[in-house]
Amino acid sequence: MDDRRPALDVRTPAHDVCLTPLIDALLDDFDPFAIEELDTRHRRVHFFSSVSRDEAARALGRSFRSRGVAVRAVDVPHGDWAARSQAGLRAVQVGDIVVAPPWDVPAAATAATLVVIRPSMGFGTGHHASTRLCLRALQALALGNRHVLDLGTGSGVLAIASALRGARTVLAVDIDADAVETARANVGLNDVGHIVQVRRADVRRAGVEPAAGVVANIHAALACRAAGALAGLVSAGGTLVVGGVTGGEEEDVRRALAPYGALHARYTEDEWVALAIRV
Repeated sequence: MDDRRPALDVRTPAHDVCLTPLIDALLDDFDPFAIEELDTRHRRVHFFSSVSRDEAARALGRSFRSRGVAVRAVDVPHGDWAARSQAGLRAVQVGDIVVAPPWDVPAAATAATLVVIRPSMGFGTGHHASTRLCLRALQALALGNRHVLDLGTGSGVLAIASALRGARTVLAVDIDADAVETARANVGLNDVGHIVQVRRADVRRAGVEPAAGVVANIHAALACRAAGALAGLVSAGGTLVVGGVTGGEEEDVRRALAPYGALHARYTEDEWVALAIRV
């Protein structure tokens, strides 16, 4: 059986710092399941199928070749990049939440909430700024005895943190079957299966009960297109947290969400932003 996954190596010129969010917005139309940052100018984009990969390559070429973007189709061993990158991962503390891989669980209690995550190809280990920003935003919400939605759950870290911080029920959804499997495993690892349900679904068509807290750590382009659907999943007086937004994308995301609620809080780290919208 062929155990290789289709991917694109995308290189951008050093002088054009605005290209990355534009490329991400275009790539979102082709449903990539992971983006690996090899260095500041070189990323590897992983796809579910070679058809999606090849269509994305053609679209990138049409839109960005004239701006110096180089695109190359590659096939990589399934899980190879994840295995390489996981070996050096260590526990990360965000406020009073510690996210730790099983091999680096703190010997003593250093936080009110300990989330153990076995890293995989699903995002959300706590080592990416967008995940850390969403964890910061969650800590500012009153989750006790509330229903929470985690849209684009990845590894399940945000859903698990919500459960451990008092949420009554949590529904975590992701369109990626591998992410769903990983999230379910991590839910079991943290013994919160009686609180957290993981489901495969599109965040735009999840068809679920509204929640007091909704966290969506997704691409900014998707947040813009699905702004109404995301806001519709928040119960009256609740909060929508949107992560995965770069500084260059923030204005567009805020404009898309403005008809549905007011900005309650804004969190930043490096070039990343998370927005908390009170609906």
